[in-house]
Amino acid sequence: MRRLVALLVFALLGATLYGLSNNSSGISVNGSTVSAATMRAELSAISSNVNLECYVEKIDPTTFAPGAGGASMSATGAAAWANLRVEGLAIDGYATTTLHYHPNALQLAKAETSLEGELSSASAESSSPCPGTSEEALAAMPSEMRTFEIASQAASLDVVAKLNSTIPLTVASMKEYYAAHVADYDTICVSVAVVEPSAISAFNAAQQAGMSVADLAKKFSVDSSKTKGGAYGCFGPSSSSFTGVRSATISTKLDTFPTTPEQITYNNATMALFVAPTSRTPTPFAKAEATVLSDIQSANASSANVEKESILYASTIAVDPSFGRWGANSTSGPAVFVPALPSSASVGSEAIAALDVGASIYK
Repeated sequence: MRRLVALLVFALLGATLYGLSNNSSGISVNGSTVSAATMRAELSAISSNVNLECYVEKIDPTTFAPGAGGASMSATGAAAWANLRVEGLAIDGYATTTLHYHPNALQLAKAETSLEGELSSASAESSSPCPGTSEEALAAMPSEMRTFEIASQAASLDVVAKLNSTIPLTVASMKEYYAAHVADYDTICVSVAVVEPSAISAFNAAQQAGMSVADLAKKFSVDSSKTKGGAYGCFGPSSSSFTGVRSATISTKLDTFPTTPEQITYNNATMALFVAPTSRTPTPFAKAEATVLSDIQSANASSANVEKESILYASTIAVDPSFGRWGANSTSGPAVFVPALPSSASVGSEAIAALDVGASIYK
């Protein structure tokens, strides 16, 4: 749910302007506008409060530090905020006009608790947690910004809940999902072989000739587990390594190494890592519950991202070019990008002179 909030909710925290003049139009989404003054105030709050800035960066890993000279924020950070603001306004408008959603006091209170929890989770998952609490981060926002953010959180939760593809986060739904994907939560025992790049071809040839996983590890691996035939351990859903092990072995047959290894650094040298599942044992729901919840949240977030993209494509959006470019990317979809600036090499003396003349005229 955290990434969902990053894409659909926290966007509404408010973008900040990069070098906009006082009479700038700011941002407009389907007729809803955010003035330059409002966005500058929100940016100032973020860049001047270490704790608030930290939580914002946990949601969107972009530098939201002050910019050079008189700029309130770096061009990269400003464009990121503009993008988040556009997404937020589009989602909020969709919830209001299409879903006819108008949150009551109870829903707003739940949304505030939800937002604080998601911010706390984002910080806790980081290697460098934020210095203060998520409650303190929200309190550092200007009143208008905080009110809007909580209301937008409520709207986002409503949008997600009403998607046909959304899986309810209830115990009954989780058990149903688990039963339909029970093999995805097997406890997996694995053997590994850490192989020098020059020996990969020989390793694959030996396996194709019928050499067992244990014998392959003993002959080719440089890891200490070679003495045990590569046996490395068993990983269930409650293990912190489970997701990685599951991903590495998801399409590999038992007692077989994949033909394409993962590249790793081992003892300061580049090596090939082969991982073979040696057994798969069903795991009871009680022990798999946390991983099932995480998988459902990821599936819901993916569905929400698809919906978000559809909403953005159908929206009428105007972004002040002084802090970003609104466009579509072949991989990331519609978004605000950092303004494209000419290289210094392409700006000759004549162009500079023309700029000087223009500056003198429009003083």
